[in-house]
Amino acid sequence: MAERGAGDPALAPVRTKPAKPGVETHRPSAFWPVAGLVIPPILAVATIRVHDPEKLPTTGPFILAPNHLSNIDPVAVGIALWRLGRAPRFMAKSSLFRVPVLGPLMTAMGHVPVDRGGAGRGAIPLSSAKRLVSEGQGVIVYPEGSLTRDPDLWPMRGKTGAARLALQLGVPVIPVAHWGAQGLMPVNTTRFRLRPRPHIDVVFGDPVDLSDLGRVADRAALAEATDRIMAAITALLEQLRGETAPTERWDPAKHGQTETGTF
Repeated sequence: MAERGAGDPALAPVRTKPAKPGVETHRPSAFWPVAGLVIPPILAVATIRVHDPEKLPTTGPFILAPNHLSNIDPVAVGIALWRLGRAPRFMAKSSLFRVPVLGPLMTAMGHVPVDRGGAGRGAIPLSSAKRLVSEGQGVIVYPEGSLTRDPDLWPMRGKTGAARLALQLGVPVIPVAHWGAQGLMPVNTTRFRLRPRPHIDVVFGDPVDLSDLGRVADRAALAEATDRIMAAITALLEQLRGETAPTERWDPAKHGQTETGTF
């Protein structure tokens, strides 16, 4: 990524409210009280800088595919989206929707429940899929499925959830990479680290071209689409870090690691 000066607005700290009313943040919603409670404390202890924000669609449905290296990632990505006028809706495990207070709040915010096991593993409910398209909403899907197990924090092997959703719905996949969240919440912990002040950079990429794969989510198409999505995310992270990622993505199965939960 080309060097940018400190006065470049793309590097300005993300603030609680967008500079201009956004398509999804200008009207009251369940996101407002959550944003009011979460964003000010985070920005009081960390700096979030957004690069290439024009690559995020301002209207219409989309799938946002980020890398995953810290438990605070969803907050950082969510703040970036909120700042750009889009509501941060996540695909989340269905068990969370059964938790008192949290479950109804997640439903009100439009988050999407998915099963992480059984025959319906990774499948998005048809009603949720139709809503995303008909109401022009975006959804955030972590294609790795969990925190990366790569010891150097590069994106690991991807799962097919984001690819399946993109092929079935025909909506664009926007890759996004971020770096620095591990400075605010170290890897595989839920503890904050406030010194030195963490700086989190978030960069958006061009839509991943899946147009030649059609709309039939067969095994070959899903594998190819997933590989393209992970390659796009990795390339963005290389730009942020100024380093080159390994040629082979980390595969937890080859290293005797579980693919979900604490490791």
